[in-house]
Amino acid sequence: MGTTAGALARRGFMDSARAGRLIAEAGLDPERHADLIGALSGAVDPDLALLGLTRVLERSPDPEEVCTALCEDPDLRARLVQVLGASVALTDHLVRHPEDWRELHGADAARAPEPEELRAGLLHIVGADPNAAAPAADPAGGGPEDPAHALRVAYRRRVLRLAGRDLTGVSDFEQVSAELADLAAATLEAALAIARFQAPDDAALCRLAVIGMGKCGGRELNYVSDVDVVFVAEPAEGVEDEQAALRAAARLAAAMMRVPGETDSEGMLWQVDAALRPEGRNGPLVRPLAGHVAYYERWAKTWEFQALLKARPIAGDAELGAAYAKAITPLVWEAAGRPHFVDDVQAMRRRVEAHIPPTQADRQLKLGPGGLRDVEFAVQLLQLVHGRGDETLRAGGTLAALAALSRGGYVGREDAAGLADAYRFLRRVEHLLQLYRLRRTHLLPDPDTADGEEQLRRLGRALGFTANPVTGLASVWRRRVGEVRRLHEKLFYRPLLNAVARLPGEEARLSPEQARVRLEALGFVDPAGALRHLESLTSGVTRRAAIQRTLLPVMLGWFADAPDPDAGLLGFRRVSEALGTTPWYLRLLRDDVRVAERMAWLLGTSRYATDLLLRAPEAVAVLADDADLVQRRNAELSVEADSALRRHDTAENAVAAVRALRRRELLRTAAADLLEVTGVEGVGDALTAISAVTIDAALRAATMRVEWERGEQACTRLCVVGMGRFGGNELSYASDADVMFVHEPLPGATPEAATRTAGAIVRELRRLLELPAAEPPLRLDADLRPEGRSGPMVRTLDSYAAYYARWSAAWESQALLRAVPVAGDAALGERFTALIDPIRYPEGGVSDKAVREIRRLKARMEAERLPRGADPTLHTKLGRGGLSDVEWVAQLLQLRYAHRIPELRTTGTLRVLDVAAQTGLIDPEDGATLEIAWRLAARVRGMIMLVRGKGGDSIPMDLRERSAIAGALGYRTEEDGEGAAELLLQDYWRVTRRARAVMERAFYDD
Repeated sequence: MGTTAGALARRGFMDSARAGRLIAEAGLDPERHADLIGALSGAVDPDLALLGLTRVLERSPDPEEVCTALCEDPDLRARLVQVLGASVALTDHLVRHPEDWRELHGADAARAPEPEELRAGLLHIVGADPNAAAPAADPAGGGPEDPAHALRVAYRRRVLRLAGRDLTGVSDFEQVSAELADLAAATLEAALAIARFQAPDDAALCRLAVIGMGKCGGRELNYVSDVDVVFVAEPAEGVEDEQAALRAAARLAAAMMRVPGETDSEGMLWQVDAALRPEGRNGPLVRPLAGHVAYYERWAKTWEFQALLKARPIAGDAELGAAYAKAITPLVWEAAGRPHFVDDVQAMRRRVEAHIPPTQADRQLKLGPGGLRDVEFAVQLLQLVHGRGDETLRAGGTLAALAALSRGGYVGREDAAGLADAYRFLRRVEHLLQLYRLRRTHLLPDPDTADGEEQLRRLGRALGFTANPVTGLASVWRRRVGEVRRLHEKLFYRPLLNAVARLPGEEARLSPEQARVRLEALGFVDPAGALRHLESLTSGVTRRAAIQRTLLPVMLGWFADAPDPDAGLLGFRRVSEALGTTPWYLRLLRDDVRVAERMAWLLGTSRYATDLLLRAPEAVAVLADDADLVQRRNAELSVEADSALRRHDTAENAVAAVRALRRRELLRTAAADLLEVTGVEGVGDALTAISAVTIDAALRAATMRVEWERGEQACTRLCVVGMGRFGGNELSYASDADVMFVHEPLPGATPEAATRTAGAIVRELRRLLELPAAEPPLRLDADLRPEGRSGPMVRTLDSYAAYYARWSAAWESQALLRAVPVAGDAALGERFTALIDPIRYPEGGVSDKAVREIRRLKARMEAERLPRGADPTLHTKLGRGGLSDVEWVAQLLQLRYAHRIPELRTTGTLRVLDVAAQTGLIDPEDGATLEIAWRLAARVRGMIMLVRGKGGDSIPMDLRERSAIAGALGYRTEEDGEGAAELLLQDYWRVTRRARAVMERAFYDD
């Protein structure tokens, strides 16, 4: 191997000339020490490693021995070179203690020590007996003259050995962090032994336990970090003066804290920080166990319980430490039930971010957005909320807790994996930064400085970015930070956390006994049946059952808020079973609590929506966003219907696919209605639009079927005309589609042949739309055609013209007010519209005779068409002040005045009333009264169908059904005990009574 400047530059040495001089000064021969020089070139920083080796060899009593060992032992060579290239601080240690290279040599250097081994080793270093109940240093008994200095040297040697394994990949991040925490605990044990030696009288008065907090308590410590502790003390056996014992314990604790924090030739190890104790820095350094318990029961703030999450005894009196853990642990896992617990934790995280200097925010490993705190806060909050009822989540370490959260279904597998990978990366960067000088830092170097760029290059190489270390590190850093921030916001601000935290602790666990009691209290009519549903959903050890155990305690309250909790829970079970192990379903409910809450409301309110959802459970995904519930554009629906027709080769299958599209839109509309995303007009628009698209697609399928059967193209054009509520864009869930069929023979076709073809197509159309299938049928009602049921089903345009010219009655002119082409030949539809406009908007207005006829028809309808036994004050369609009253007023206004007011030429009832009020045809207050009544009656009528799952025009007499409908409409029982059903009736009677008075005046009074 050459040592020329060019050769060394190619091997990665930045200052090749200097490297050549150092190699010569170190006495390294290019041939004999080729492996060593090659290893140096593979270091994180080859120049730094070579300089460090040169310094070590200069101080070594036998440099040749070191070089020989490095050449003969590749493991030693790899460890030492990587340490020298990554850590100036550990190089300085090796220079001060040139024999310590042996710490990286041999089998022990490759083996991770057990915690007890570390404890015993450091206690021996200070001359203390590891087996003693309260070990004390003893220089007189063979210990060092300065045990504190000896402890610091021994600590550095252990860190050196650990760094050798870390930098060569023998130990992973979790093992390194755990060993650092165990080493810190052992150091504190030895420091306490020194304090006992220095103050034996104090040691005799008290028992002192050291509780590790934070990363030390969680066994995930950094190379250099404050070690957070809390002290608990009790009088020693036979000591009666508690205050004297506590003062002695405080002196021991203060002396112990000084040992790692003092600076000598070895430098400071780390600070011991007791600021997490009760009352913080203002509180006494040491408290008895009872004092800790009393404080946490009465005074502790939310963040203090979060800090206690990782608390564990690490040094001192083991029995007292165990008693502390036993007393405090239950308080930690009850804390999430405190008022505003989740909000407090979230607010604290925001405060931490707010105090980051703007110039450091994008370089902060720990506190910045996407940093370590984002991971830790999210995991800790999830632990504290869900850990009340699930003891498997009570892990101290972040990664262990995250794995438990994933296994339990509280966090998605992919989210947990992404968060864990990012956390490992960030902690690895943090470790490498701190190793360099063994200083506490969480800030990436500034790339705009020369020294910062050099550090980033070294850091990037250590992380494996060899081609372009700085760019590679920056790219991965940005991606990891972005991923952490995304997942933090998803998990940390998950609304389910607040919902779970608000549950009393016993309810969050959902044991069978507690569940039965809660079900009764929540108003479930059949608690035993509901309990069976719960057991079916939550039993077992599957991930699905685990997620259900988290969701259901919260969802029970939402089911109880719905009109029929029992039906809601049953529906939820059926939907969950239908979706089985579908991965996105429970993940959606867990991660987007709004979906779970909405689903509970729909299932507990509407049999209609439940039935639709059970036919296609995957449609629950539309509940995630209001935008998904908004009516889709007609063009979009038409494209999807066209696609369905093209995908299938039979008319039956093609129309079944289009009906499935309609079913999805019915569910979307029902959900939007029940969740108040849309109003009654939006419901009518959506139901009308999807019905028109369905009929148009089915008409094409029916035409193709008839053509195929006859072996020839259809000889006529066909148009479907919407009538009644269909034509008025006012369809309800229970409405049939009122239609008329008009056709026009093609040139050369005889009227008879064309009519036979048109009849065949219409029959096929109706058959396909009503064919028994899983999808809801769409029934076409043609009773409003000329001559009603006695007349032909389909007529030519000329036939319609002849009929209306000779036989048209007043009711037919009125019926045509809502006629609008909805499917089929558009040009024919336009000609039909032109044909009927003079009939429905007669020049000069409708005659007085026709007005009298219309009034007689109205009176006759009220007398004859109202079902026997129906209460006219509760019938939404034909009852007093109901839909019919309002619509007949609007239609009479059109018949009289649409010839001179073009704006009245519309099929919508509310639009007519609006125009009539604006033009002075009716008093604006009367118009508003009629509009309010129409909206309420239409909404009640629609809700009857949604709640019962079957149509009905009258508000039910059954109190339970009426209450359910009232609840669905948003009525709630008032404080004075007045029921929701009674409130609905009072509103309905008041509104319709006023509308009836307006109708009688506007309809009958000239």
